[in-house]
Amino acid sequence: MRLVLLGPPGVGKGTQAKLLQERLGVPQISTGDLLREAVARATPIGLKAKTYMDAGELVPDDVIIGIVEERLAKPDAREGFLLDGFPRTVPQAEALAALLDKHSIPLDAVLALEGNEETLVRRLSGRRVCSSCAATYHVDNAPPKVEGVCDQCSGSLIVRDDDRPEAIRNRLQVYARSTAPLLDFYRERGQLLTVDASGTAAEVFEAVWAALNRAA
Repeated sequence: MRLVLLGPPGVGKGTQAKLLQERLGVPQISTGDLLREAVARATPIGLKAKTYMDAGELVPDDVIIGIVEERLAKPDAREGFLLDGFPRTVPQAEALAALLDKHSIPLDAVLALEGNEETLVRRLSGRRVCSSCAATYHVDNAPPKVEGVCDQCSGSLIVRDDDRPEAIRNRLQVYARSTAPLLDFYRERGQLLTVDASGTAAEVFEAVWAALNRAA
């Protein structure tokens, strides 16, 4: 199965992608993870992307499209994939459609997860990341045993620049302005499925799986 996951920052796309990956046996392709890996390695493309990510802005299309095209060419994506975080704009969606058409690869569905702004800000601003091993925690839902200290490696927990409230609200505004039109793009093509993501991860996954089965 080949899926695209849409939704604002903090809505839980990554969590649902991992659950779907386990159920379907296809790779999760997260552009956020790919970009953060490039930033951590301080590659030229990573350094270019970091200036946008720190400000909560979208990374330019040419950077994202290049990364995604390379990833889809890998053998494990031949039987299916879950695109998490791409496309974010109509031009990106058009580029993805052209890429898939070129290789005669059908897109099975586009899943849009929905959530309200205050819930998303609370989720993201509570996230903490280990500066040493990148383990992730949340002050409410998954706190470390000792505040500010990683359970796994005893490294210091930090708040990423793009997880600060002011950056989060900016990211949500960018999403509403640039990414929301994708809903119309895919709705017109009969590929769009919407799911309320305000519940627990397990509850949302049940709704996601039911939506996919109805659309099959």
